Amino acid sequence: MQVNKSLRVSVVIPVYNEEKYLDKCLQSIIKQQVKADEIIVINNNSTDNTVAIAKKYPVRIINEKTQGLTPARNRGFNEAKYEIIARTDADTILPANWIKKIKKHFEKDDDVVAVSGPTNFYDLPSQVTKKTVANVHKTYLRLMKKILKHDCLFGPNIAIRKGAWQRIKNEVCMDDTKVHEDIDLAIHISPLGKITFDRTLEVSSSFRRFKNLDSFDSYFEYPYRVVTSIRHHKPFAVKQRSKQFVKKVMERAFSFEQIPSEFK
Repeated sequence: MQVNKSLRVSVVIPVYNEEKYLDKCLQSIIKQQVKADEIIVINNNSTDNTVAIAKKYPVRIINEKTQGLTPARNRGFNEAKYEIIARTDADTILPANWIKKIKKHFEKDDDVVAVSGPTNFYDLPSQVTKKTVANVHKTYLRLMKKILKHDCLFGPNIAIRKGAWQRIKNEVCMDDTKVHEDIDLAIHISPLGKITFDRTLEVSSSFRRFKNLDSFDSYFEYPYRVVTSIRHHKPFAVKQRSKQFVKKVMERAFSFEQIPSEFK
């Protein structure tokens, strides 16, 4: 196995009206122990002060007119100059060793085509505990690995090889309403090599997308789209034992009386 020791990193951040979050995200990238070789902010039709905030930092700002996370992400990946493309979200704060850890994975093993890791949340509402979130994440990661037969990718904490992206960029699915973009990416890139999920490669993100706890279905929108993503690519059915596994973990993690019918 030939090991590459000279890899450079492009960091891509898709943004849409992120004036409340982008500043802290970019600060965390600037403060990395191992610096990014370029930082790309993909402005996806923002109407607030997002672009003005981005201009305070040494970043490339690129405008993507097609609305949606997938078109914005893809534009950033296509614009990236360097061998490793790292992606995060504007509401995510990265640990100082994030790029250092990412590079280490790719440099020590040429078979690795993608790296990901978990997130914690810095603004959890009082009714949600860290233990609850940890139980849900563990369930998600274990179930995805069981179904996909390989590790998955987690949106705000992803890095892939540019060469692998160039091979699949015309194959990834573009409809954000039908697929979960990071699961879709994992499905398409997995035939090209190894996906590594490093549980120590942890970032910190906002819980804002999940704060509507009045609706159980709203809270589990992302897991439902994960199932849709998998079904979109191949015939898929969760075995009864997997259903029971998910149901038990949900019952343990939450006090809800209603468990989604998908897992009953």
